Amino acid sequence: MSEAPATTQFELFQEEYRLVERRSPRSRNLKIEIRSATEVRLVYPRWVSRAQALAFLQERQGWVREKLAELREQQARRGATGLRWDGQGELLFQGQRLPLRLVPASGLRPQVRFGPEEVSLFAAPQLGLQPRHLELILRRALLQRARQQARLLLDEEGARLGVPASGLRVNDPRTQWGSCNPGGLICLSWRLLLAPPEVFRYVAVHELCHLVHRNHSPRFWALVERQMPGHDAQREWLRENGSLLQEWLPKS
Repeated sequence: MSEAPATTQFELFQEEYRLVERRSPRSRNLKIEIRSATEVRLVYPRWVSRAQALAFLQERQGWVREKLAELREQQARRGATGLRWDGQGELLFQGQRLPLRLVPASGLRPQVRFGPEEVSLFAAPQLGLQPRHLELILRRALLQRARQQARLLLDEEGARLGVPASGLRVNDPRTQWGSCNPGGLICLSWRLLLAPPEVFRYVAVHELCHLVHRNHSPRFWALVERQMPGHDAQREWLRENGSLLQEWLPKS
């Protein structure tokens, strides 16, 4: 059984932010996750002491500083609501920043179209004055699209692996990109739709492999590598850029 996450205040670079420490029995390595401009998550294996973990964080202060600055800059560009609907907005989708267009469409139910070069939201003109309503429509469309993509990935990769998932749930967890419960239910974050497609595929493969090995043993990672050669590049992308996915359409 894993220990409950410990939360503390930790001053770094003369800036205050919330540090969440988590000792994980499933983790093989120390890792730092930055998912917002105000929170840093430090995850470390059972055999690593807290002092060692904090020293690891201190040694990487330059990288942490850069990521926090990137998030603050991104927040400033997008403004308080997170998105712009004035013709200058953009949305991260499948690893690319695409123009976000609001298209007047009287008499139609609001619809979102994901194109190769832009994302368009068709809605009645009066909705243009309700940005939070527009964001809700967009979030629902992204959730539906992510669910469809996840289903395709689990069907295809599960068939190759020979262990189909018993079910799928797509939601917006704060701490995990994916999980697999003992009954074979796989949960995935809709935010993976914002990442490059191969990153989404990696998380789906990772969770399917847990249907064979319920741990992060060498045999588990060997199976992941067999199913997706070169998966380390996708893991690294999430480690480096996962915080950015959390900044788009943030939870209220």
